[in-house]
Amino acid sequence: MAGALLVTVAALAALDIRPAGADTQESLHITGAQWQVVDEPGFSTAAPTQDSASLPAAWQAATLPHALPVSLVRQAAASTPGTTRTTWFRISPQRLPGMRAPLALYGARVRTDGTVAVYADGQLVHTAQQQGPLWNSPRVPLWVPLDKTADGNPPREILIRLEHTRASQVALSSLWLGAADALSWRHSWRHWLQLELPSMFSTAFLAVGIFALFVWFKRRHRTDYLLFFALAATSFLRGLHFYVGFPIANDWFAWLTVNSLFWLVVMVHFSIVLLHQRRQPWVTGSLVAVTVLMGLLTLPASAPLPNTPQVTPLIYGVVALMGVTVSLAGAISAWRSASGEAMLVAMGTALCTVFGAGDWLQQSNFTSPEGWYLGAWTNAISFSIFGALLYRRYVGAIVEVEQLNASLAERLRAREVELEMSHQRLRAVEQRQMLSDERQRMMQDMHDGLGSSLISAIRSVEHGGMSDAKVSQILKDCMDDLKLAIDSMEPVEADLLLLLATLRFRLEPRLEGSGVTLFWEVQELPTLQWLDPSSALHILRIVQESVANILRHTRATEIRVATATADGGVQVTIEDNGQGFDVQAALAEASGKGLHNQQRRAQTLNGKVAWKSGPGGTRFTLWMPLARTLA
Repeated sequence: MAGALLVTVAALAALDIRPAGADTQESLHITGAQWQVVDEPGFSTAAPTQDSASLPAAWQAATLPHALPVSLVRQAAASTPGTTRTTWFRISPQRLPGMRAPLALYGARVRTDGTVAVYADGQLVHTAQQQGPLWNSPRVPLWVPLDKTADGNPPREILIRLEHTRASQVALSSLWLGAADALSWRHSWRHWLQLELPSMFSTAFLAVGIFALFVWFKRRHRTDYLLFFALAATSFLRGLHFYVGFPIANDWFAWLTVNSLFWLVVMVHFSIVLLHQRRQPWVTGSLVAVTVLMGLLTLPASAPLPNTPQVTPLIYGVVALMGVTVSLAGAISAWRSASGEAMLVAMGTALCTVFGAGDWLQQSNFTSPEGWYLGAWTNAISFSIFGALLYRRYVGAIVEVEQLNASLAERLRAREVELEMSHQRLRAVEQRQMLSDERQRMMQDMHDGLGSSLISAIRSVEHGGMSDAKVSQILKDCMDDLKLAIDSMEPVEADLLLLLATLRFRLEPRLEGSGVTLFWEVQELPTLQWLDPSSALHILRIVQESVANILRHTRATEIRVATATADGGVQVTIEDNGQGFDVQAALAEASGKGLHNQQRRAQTLNGKVAWKSGPGGTRFTLWMPLARTLA
């Protein structure tokens, strides 16, 4: 985005776009003047009035823009304060018609290292740089509001006084005189392009650089983020002297802004090397050595090399050589390693070097002072290139994460399908195993219970030793066993009360036929998650055996069935009012097989049974846990 804006701005500046309504008929473009140079003993304050007739009659014709080439070596050698000179320009705007609108004088650039003063018809109307040039002075266009004469006409004579050191040269662009409204767009446009917009790019570059620094704090192995911050920081420091418009001492500020240009070149070199991954030890060592040496030579404390505006043009020559070296070496290595990103940075560095060289030529009066200073735009170029690389990495990381997420999602779906198939196979195996176990249980139970009873009845009938009533009772018991086996297959949803209700439905007719009254005093119980058909049959057998013993041996007339929760489990109690029996003796005798079966079945359920018998009846208790530990 920054690159596109830079191209757009450059195109507009090249086309000299002006706003609608700007009337060039109300302004005069001044390209001719008279000038002379007067030696002075030193800098002095501009007088409030100045008559051109009081100046030496040594006026020479001059063409604007006016800029005599500077001898850089002589300028640097004469940097010590001494006598000064004043260059005078005299302009006589004769062709501008009278107008009611306020007047203004505009010039793209005035360059001098002393005071700038403008006189209109002998009266001082503008002064600048009275305490020496500011850091942004070469980039600030001249704008002087003018008063009209008493008859409403423009000033008949304009004098421009430029003080400067004797070894330096001044520069003055062509001037525009006319209605302030007709000229203001020229001043505003140049001021915005030379100062405000580049400073916005520089600030944005630094802001993104700080963001990259915080990213590096979290990802220390990514040195490219740290290099991006170093580039942004050095670029911002380098650009400070383009925008500072207030007096700052030359010492450390000049050292910082001049040397930051060396640091910036070194950071760019490190970035290019990181991109093309080809070591350049001689280039790297040379750049670092020159950077350290220049930093030491220009230190304000020792100052073996004066860091002044008169000397810095020579220093910038060294930086330009470093920029060319970095660009050339980077481009060669980028081409050999086929790194497009490194080639882009090398080309950008070359473009910045060209911009800097253009500024250097203009600052030394080798080119017209009306040109554009492009050095300030090097920050925008660096921001555009490295921002594009950062953006490319950011987008690449997002795409990589999206691809990784898509791959993980695909693997997850495949895994889910695989798990579902495995689950179905396990359910099929479990179903077959459950059917097999249930079939085995049914076979075992029918063999031990129903089958044994039927064989006993058949043998008794064959030998004639059993009455019809006894045979009938055995067959009824067999029928009860068969019904219990069937009832145990009914789903009870872990509800013990529902299972007991099924038993009650089966036993109640027999109890009524025997003259026994059944009292059903059950209470709500917690569900038993372990209550499967096999466990249900065990419970039914235990309770059925207890009721059968009451009917056979106790002569009871009442039976009470109750439920309760106790000791972390549930409890089923069957109590009768019969004659009771000796529990220990029954368990010890061979006829107590039924009681042992109840104990065995209760242990299978991790439960227990107990009897408490006396002359008034017997109390049988079955306790079962809420949760079972499967063996």
